[in-house]
Amino acid sequence: MTIDADALLSGPRGRRLCLEYALAGSVVDTTGRGQDAATALYWAALALETGAVTLVSFSEGGHEPPAPPTVGAAEAAAALDTIEPDAPTEALLREALQRSVDAAKYWQPADGRDVLVAQDELTAPLRRIAGLIATAPAASWWRGPVDLADQWTTPWEGTACAVDAGETLAAWRAATLADEARSAAERPSDPTANWSGTWWSVPPHELVRTTRSLGPDGPAGLWWVEDSLGRNAAVATPVDAYPARVIELDGPEDWADLCRRHPLEVTASRRHDWFRVTGRDGRWVVPDWSAVAVEADGVHLTVRGYLTAATRLIDVGDGAASVLGGWNPDETYWFRGVAARPADAVRWHLVDDAWRRGS
Repeated sequence: MTIDADALLSGPRGRRLCLEYALAGSVVDTTGRGQDAATALYWAALALETGAVTLVSFSEGGHEPPAPPTVGAAEAAAALDTIEPDAPTEALLREALQRSVDAAKYWQPADGRDVLVAQDELTAPLRRIAGLIATAPAASWWRGPVDLADQWTTPWEGTACAVDAGETLAAWRAATLADEARSAAERPSDPTANWSGTWWSVPPHELVRTTRSLGPDGPAGLWWVEDSLGRNAAVATPVDAYPARVIELDGPEDWADLCRRHPLEVTASRRHDWFRVTGRDGRWVVPDWSAVAVEADGVHLTVRGYLTAATRLIDVGDGAASVLGGWNPDETYWFRGVAARPADAVRWHLVDDAWRRGS
């Protein structure tokens, strides 16, 4: 089952993927048009930044440097239309997706590039790029279910994280309820107030988490990590998976369905962070993972699911909404049905922005 171009453009991370892939193409353009386009897109995105931006420029003779150019959305769209990227290879798509994942933020407003690609003027040129990606063989698995024959865990502490899932989930639920009660008592109801806290909505990190291998480049869990904290070493351990049922999250509708079936209110604890991301003030819920674990052995987020659902408002119904935050592309959280093989673990190191297999 392949991904489609419209799906790529439906979510912030998918749109950012298309832009980053196009910008990678501008670098190798020998005509000069690519660099001109990249420069125009840079200035257009910079103008849309909401945080403080410092520009450093130099001029000869002590003269006042020229003012930054003004590039609007229409000009940015025209610039993007001039880029002719290379055919989407596994490496190009892996790197473009990595940059999209790196840009995902849930505790502050979207950056200028995310805002730029959400403009109506950019839709047509982005759709051309999305069409190239959607038909690429390298992206053919992005809508596929968890690959049970090829799963790796990459916990940064270097262990396979074998835990008692029942105890872990019970502790998570108790801590979430306590955080919500404390936030309701201590934090203001004004969503614009300067408060921050728990922004993620994933199962507890102590559970086994796996992704498939990307061949010689190692597991996807090395490359696509939200809020990665700059780690540069990891131990990847193969995991045997034999689940009875895995829930597949392939888009915002699947996330909303999970929230409707197993809602856990987190309005007070998520209100301020998620307002910055979505602009919404209202009731917030996440899936109650202790309840989800009763009906499934694991939950898998497809790459399509990530690209269409992450860093956006997801309506749940009955006045509630949610945000999918902190879940990496192709990642599966396991409640049961897996066993690690530490004897076959492989060390990986980040060298010049690329993961390399260690000895």
